[in-house]
Amino acid sequence: MDVKGKKILLISVRFFGYEKAIVERLQELGATVDFFDDRPSNSVLQKGIIRVFRSVLAFQIQKYYRSVFKKTENRKYDYFLLIKGEAIPLSFIKKIKKENPGMKMIAYTYDALHEHPRFADFIPYFDKSITFDRADALNNNMGFRPLFFLDQYRKSHSHSRPEVDVTFIGSAHTDRYRIGEKVRKACEKAGLSTFFYYYAPGKTVLVLKRIFDRNFKDFDLRKASFKKLSHSEISRYYQKTKAVLDINKPFQNGLTMRTFEVMALGKKLITFNEDIKNYPFYHPQNILITNREQPEIPQSFLASKTVSIPEETLQMMSLDSWLNGVFFEDQRNYWFSQKNTDQNS
Repeated sequence: MDVKGKKILLISVRFFGYEKAIVERLQELGATVDFFDDRPSNSVLQKGIIRVFRSVLAFQIQKYYRSVFKKTENRKYDYFLLIKGEAIPLSFIKKIKKENPGMKMIAYTYDALHEHPRFADFIPYFDKSITFDRADALNNNMGFRPLFFLDQYRKSHSHSRPEVDVTFIGSAHTDRYRIGEKVRKACEKAGLSTFFYYYAPGKTVLVLKRIFDRNFKDFDLRKASFKKLSHSEISRYYQKTKAVLDINKPFQNGLTMRTFEVMALGKKLITFNEDIKNYPFYHPQNILITNREQPEIPQSFLASKTVSIPEETLQMMSLDSWLNGVFFEDQRNYWFSQKNTDQNS
């Protein structure tokens, strides 16, 4: 992957510091990167309005993107990478494309199209449109590249004796609390120790969700955590556990970032996502697929030996490989194949 000396315009939503890691790695590889937040503001209120009633903020969004264009005109970029794009207007995409006729346009989404339908509007304007969702890639003839892990999850690989059986760390959204509490109770019934960390951006948001969202009507505010953990902190918690619980959204088939981080750490994963069986790193001794409504965590799964993932496969799951897949290499053949079928059955 050679981006040395290339000028890259990156517009992305902020997602737990991963956008910062992408920028830093591109710069380490010799690229000049101009990064702009996709949203004019990351306040909880504005993020919610943009997702549900984007038109309400149309004037503010247009004003923000006029300022972005003013800062980027005459820069003559080699690449434009858009990640997700919740707020970005089509008018800006057309304008930046016209301003840079030789620039390669790349769009990537880590949401399913039915959850983020605006992404489909971008596709005609980009040279490459890539999704993390296997079904969306197959059904819409899009590029396919799952997410990645950051290097620190490999560097922090620990062989110390685990202190906890099952750990969950994640944002409190959709039905995560309801399903998480089912898993916690199932673990307690099986005599397993647990650590659960439900992150919320503020108490007011949770109170409102308890009023308007049935998934939160039984949410115990004492179980909420309002401190956003760093990747180093999350990694340390994961090192102390046998297995990490992954509660994907009920309508999500694409694999979460957590999936790759846990595999990189050499830990076991508990998930509800059946589609994980279609990936080359799947092994039933490493990954337990359980039922969302009646979860069961057999002690035999936690007691079984973790099977090492081949180095080539781990490399394909890394940030460097993700960057290579997004900018240069068509990796669909690799990710659509089940290379480990002989050991997965």
